[in-house]
Order: sequence, then C-alpha cells, then structure tokens
Amino acid sequence: MSRKILFIDRDGCLIEEPDDFQIDSYEKFALLPGVIAALQRCVAAGYELVMVTNQDGLGTDSFPEAHFVGPHELLMRILESQGIRVREVLIDRSFLHERKDTRKPGIGMLRHYLADDGWSRAASAMVGDRDTDLQFAANMGVRGFKVGAHGSSWNEIVHQLLDAPRMATVERNTRETRITVSVNLDKTAEPQIHTGLGFFDHMLEQIGKHGGFALALRCDGDTEIDEHHTIEDCGLALGQALKQALGDKRGIGRYGFEPGDLPRQETTLQGQHDFTLPMDEAQASAALDLSGRPYFVFDGAFPRERVGDVPTELVPHFFRSLSETLGANLHLKVRGDNAHHMVEACFKVVARALRLAIRREGNELPSTKGAL
Repeated sequence: MSRKILFIDRDGCLIEEPDDFQIDSYEKFALLPGVIAALQRCVAAGYELVMVTNQDGLGTDSFPEAHFVGPHELLMRILESQGIRVREVLIDRSFLHERKDTRKPGIGMLRHYLADDGWSRAASAMVGDRDTDLQFAANMGVRGFKVGAHGSSWNEIVHQLLDAPRMATVERNTRETRITVSVNLDKTAEPQIHTGLGFFDHMLEQIGKHGGFALALRCDGDTEIDEHHTIEDCGLALGQALKQALGDKRGIGRYGFEPGDLPRQETTLQGQHDFTLPMDEAQASAALDLSGRPYFVFDGAFPRERVGDVPTELVPHFFRSLSETLGANLHLKVRGDNAHHMVEACFKVVARALRLAIRREGNELPSTKGAL
C-alpha cells in the first residue's frame, strides 16, 4: 500500500505568525488552536508528516539562526511529546527577490519526493496558510488546504481529509429565485436558513437539525408575488444538493423506515414500517427509499389554508419537488387538528427518515441492480 504524506507549513499553520513574520523569540511562540489534536488524528490515520517552510533570510543578520533555533526546537519537542513525529523538516532560507525554485510554491526542495513512486499523490495533502501553499500543493499534485484566519480551522481540515465527507453546493438561479444550498451529510451543525419566509425557514431548519447533517440555504425569491416559486425551488435545489452529496450511494442505509430512535412506528397494509412522529395532537408518518426513482404520495388534509406565511397546499408540493430532484420514493401522511403542528410534524418525520436513509453502513451498494 502506498504511503500518504501530509506536507505542513510552519508559521501561520502550526504556530501563530507574528506581524514581523519572524518567530525569533519564545514570547512570539503560540500554537494554532486545535493543531495538536488534528495532527494526532492524521498520524493515527497513517499520514507521514513533512514540514516545508520558507524562512526569509534565515542565517543572515536580519534573521540570526540562533534566534530561530530555540522556538523551533520547542515546537518539535511539543509535537514529539504528543506522539507527533515529523519525518523531515525542509527549510528554504532565501528571500522572495532571489526567485529560487526551493522557495514555495517552488518544489525544488522536494525533488527526492517527486522521484519516489512509493507514496500516493491522491491520498496526500498540503496544509498551509497562504495561497503560495495551495500553489505548492498543486505543483506537487496533492490536495491543498488553507488554515487560519483566511482559511479553515484545523478541525474542519481534518474532517475533510479523514472523514471523506459527502458534501455538495448547488446554485439554482431563475427569473423567479436565486438559491444557494450547501450540505455536508457527515457533519452536524446549526442550520443556516434564509428564504424571506419566516415559518418556512423554521421548517427547513427541522430538516437539517433532525436529519443530522449540516445545511445552509439562502433564497432570494419573488415573494412579493407569492410564496410558490420560493418553496418549490428550494425543494428542487435541496434535493439536487442531497443527490449530489450522496454520489454513487455506496454504503448508505437507503431506506428510512427501519425501527429507530423515534417515538413509535406503525405497520402499513403491505407490512412495511413507517416512521411515526407525534407533535401534540398531530401525527405524521413517512416511508422513504432513495431508489433513484422519484415518486411521492401524500395523505392528509390541513384544517386551514395558511400557517404564518406558508400556504399549507405548498407543503406536499415542497416534498414532491424534493423527491423529484433527490430521486426519492417518499410516502408521507399526516393527521391532526392544529395545522402548525401538522406541518412541523411532516418536516420532522421526513428529516428523521432521511437521517437513516443517508447514514453510512459500509461500502456495499444497497441494490441488486448494481446502480441507484
């Protein structure tokens, strides 16, 4: 099996970079938040660590080597004490104006890695805090991640690197709506929703929260005309994003009707189990199959025409739109006396069914057809 390497910058990546760009005293030494735990995860996952850093004029009067050594050795001792072994430290001492190929984004210091076929470019990566680090990654043929104030946290980078998150961002722009929706099926986060319709925002939040995935959706729609385009197009865009994030669907549960941690379940006439979720006097049930074949069945009647700024006739229309682009077979039914409770129960029960359907259970494709 090919080795995998994590190339790491030093200043601004492992330790905070001061305003003068030189860590030449212990007073300037500070680790980046989360870096130790992140590197421990990388080492445990089998990554070799190689430090690649530019140190402008190191060894000259402007940056005496004696000032550099102490803080650098402290960093290395801290890493070693936490089980983080750096296989090699590569330091370029040149100035930018010298234009040396050893200075990142140049890869002159890495020629011995370029000549080595024993490590996997596809599985390796580079983490740094500057665009030159990302260019260095591209020059090496590995993935690049930007950390720090203008990038991601170490925790987020390691999540992307090790957890292989199923993520997607979809933009849907028409004359009626402009929508951006992002999902990460392998991360939980507070939903970030803005559609201009307060009650609809609250309902979409239920999908992310109870579906157990990160969801961000923004829609600027023609609500001055009515709510139809916003609600319909959000369903279409969300379904598209979920389908894209699921990829080939290998390893997913596929079905959202097995017994789970929901309040109760009921059996249909065909013997299939539905998820049933109560909300006060209201009750909603859902059965979901991520089959790739869109089909939607709704059974229910709402006692009033609107809840807040959402016409209740658009509730089943939203789920029909979601099913179309997700490629899902969804059966949804609801009963109750309070329309607010009924609508909210619908969104929550579909979210919980979706939570089981998208969960990872292995690597097999859950279909005898060979495709979903």
